[in-house]
Amino acid sequence: MKLGYFMMPLHHVDREYHETLQEDMEAVIYADQLGYTEAWVGEHYSSAVEQITSPLMFHANLINRTKQIKLATGVMCLPQYHPAVTAGQAAMFDHLSNGRFIMGVGPGGLVSDFALFGVMDKNRMEMMEEALDTMLALWSQDPPYNIHGKHWDISMDEWTHHDIKLGYVPKPLQQPHPPVAISAMSPSSSSLGFAGRRGYMPVSANFIAQWSLKTHWPAYCAGAAETGLTPDPEQWHVARSIFVGESDAAAEKFAKQPGGTMDYYYEYLFTIFDRGNHKAPFVANLGDDPNKLTHEQVRDACVIHGSPATVARKLLEMREEIGHFGTLLYAAHDWVDKARMKNSMRLMADEVMPIVNRALGAKAA
Repeated sequence: MKLGYFMMPLHHVDREYHETLQEDMEAVIYADQLGYTEAWVGEHYSSAVEQITSPLMFHANLINRTKQIKLATGVMCLPQYHPAVTAGQAAMFDHLSNGRFIMGVGPGGLVSDFALFGVMDKNRMEMMEEALDTMLALWSQDPPYNIHGKHWDISMDEWTHHDIKLGYVPKPLQQPHPPVAISAMSPSSSSLGFAGRRGYMPVSANFIAQWSLKTHWPAYCAGAAETGLTPDPEQWHVARSIFVGESDAAAEKFAKQPGGTMDYYYEYLFTIFDRGNHKAPFVANLGDDPNKLTHEQVRDACVIHGSPATVARKLLEMREEIGHFGTLLYAAHDWVDKARMKNSMRLMADEVMPIVNRALGAKAA
């Protein structure tokens, strides 16, 4: 099992933007030094808590400050842009990063962003699929481009001049295109059905309980079956909130501290679910009454904590429950205690993952 890093990111509302951006950059650089294989960064335009507006711009600042870690968008919210914009920016980034790019895309997930960009009442899943198809067409075709869809229309006959290559959209370094990933946070997500039909990389969110997580791979496989593809569980990325401490008791106290980094994270998300009347997909147990849901229940259902041995055991138990997956994405949380948060990342890489992979290797043998 590989280990990656996933950040929305999410910081306390009272923290300064400049400070948290510096922290986020330091976290990715540290993850690279520890051998984390990937760094995923989200995109949000209208939240003082979820603060990165452009994951590509953020990652571009880190290309020459990291060595091996792949830089992934988690995700680019395609309904918010003309597909020629995302195609051009993604292709350039693929070259700048020398192919260290995974292109995660989605329909968006922050309601205030939907309002900001005027897509609240539109079919965002349909828009995402059309935007992605348009991007892939721009990369696979030679100009002049004539791509006609429901939401975007491109006609380039008049302004394509081959002698000076006017009207040419840049193509990415990775051919035919960078790996495409689709994220999911709902039970039996339709996004995963789409990903399965196309053979794209599935990514499961860290803020869903295990009962919901268990529905994701079957949804992906069902989509793959529709188009005759053979799904590879090594492609499946599963994000989890994890805190590794010096002992089980110390880790539990840190993870459940009221107002602490884990608690605040899930209180913020719970508030959004509650105000959007959308708590049902996030209940701690299948069949629970969403009207009785609390943020503490969401936190405790989603956070894995303990000593290295305990965290390794819990991860192996989770894998037994949900099935084979190839990459675990360690979710970023506010560095309220920088030393302990960095130590948790280190313990995860240096102690937890070797235990997990020894156990998986022994089981396979």
